[in-house]
Amino acid sequence: MKALSLRSLLVLGILICGLSLVSANAECGSVNLPATLHRQSWQGDSLTAPLLLASDHEDDIVGMWKVNFNAKGNASVPDGVIDSAFVVWHSDKSEIMNSSRPPQTGNFCLGVWERIGHSKYKVSHFFQGTDTSSNRQVGHIAETVWLSPDGKSYTGNFTLDFYDGSGNLETEILGTITATRVTVDTPYTILFQ
Repeated sequence: MKALSLRSLLVLGILICGLSLVSANAECGSVNLPATLHRQSWQGDSLTAPLLLASDHEDDIVGMWKVNFNAKGNASVPDGVIDSAFVVWHSDKSEIMNSSRPPQTGNFCLGVWERIGHSKYKVSHFFQGTDTSSNRQVGHIAETVWLSPDGKSYTGNFTLDFYDGSGNLETEILGTITATRVTVDTPYTILFQ
């Protein structure tokens, strides 16, 4: 009986010590932050705010995509693929596109995006480069896209405007967009689609 009481008393003592340590660390708002935590890993302006997980606010569109821009219904440009690009949508609502266009004509464009409805997004890209006669040329691409229910593709419409160095509209191209999500398992054959 005495051995059982000592063992029970020891277990009870360990439990009480453990619970007191847990309650001491559970005081929200009075935690001293270790030097290894960075302010941007916390949500809100206060150091007492709860931790924010990256997945808590990540939109389904975030990620890398293989995108085709298809001209459609333009008098000056025949229907069909006019560009094939890799696009990365970032969780901070910025976006970058690496176009298949020649670098001197502006093969990178930077953009911003926002969700404007259920699985519906608006994108605004800007790029700069030169045309084939070495004149400065800038452009703007406006997109509206719809993410598929499975999150593996999106489709939409675009308007591509080219401006000369003085800001005069030179060409406007309208068309459709088709995109496929790129993952770590995507085969290299996507380069040829």
